[in-house]
Amino acid sequence: MEKHTPRFLDCGEAALSVEFGDRVDPAINARVLALDESLRAAPPRGLRETTPTYRALLLRYEPLDISRDALIAAIESVLALTDVEAKLSHPAVRWTFPCCYDPAFAEDIEEAAALLGCAAPSLARLHAGAEYRAYMYGFAPGWCYLGGLPQELAIPRRASPRGPTPQGGVLIGGALALIAANPMPTGWYVIGRTPERMFARRRDPPFLAAPGDAVSFAPIDAETFLALDARADAGEIVACREALQ
Repeated sequence: MEKHTPRFLDCGEAALSVEFGDRVDPAINARVLALDESLRAAPPRGLRETTPTYRALLLRYEPLDISRDALIAAIESVLALTDVEAKLSHPAVRWTFPCCYDPAFAEDIEEAAALLGCAAPSLARLHAGAEYRAYMYGFAPGWCYLGGLPQELAIPRRASPRGPTPQGGVLIGGALALIAANPMPTGWYVIGRTPERMFARRRDPPFLAAPGDAVSFAPIDAETFLALDARADAGEIVACREALQ
């Protein structure tokens, strides 16, 4: 796809997908997030909800208030004025999440390390040494999908899902990383766990890292995990937030 020619795909009678590419890529995601921000700031009549993904923005609209053609025309006008570079080059926030790589809390780390041909401590160092990009939330509330996984840690997903991942599980699968918010079966590998709560309904906002934010992990031991988990359970945010702009 060319830079200024997204695809507009119908998703039923009242939703439209604006697709900017066909891969997980920071430049593509920056366009998605820039359009999302612009539409949220000044929504056209009839737009009800926006949902950003890796490469597309899903728009739910009311056809009785705005036609498909009028919505597309409004989007094209916004795209002509959207500042994509700011979203790509300058994340607004960096989140540093404490992460325990002890096998007691990272039940798949030794298995994943064996499949990758390295030792579990080496896997943990590689994972914690990278900086990630929060691309999207999906699958379940608070499940934060991350790009930036070191190539050495790219691992095929399981052929069959494993049992429920723990709350705060830090996972790898394919060429991506993920922070899970609640127990759920998954084909990804749990190689760490953060005591932070990625999703809390009574918190404002309920999600922590926003799409487009930078994310990193700070290794902690099991004792520190338990202490921070108790604080997080009481409602405290234990991750570190750094404003970059």
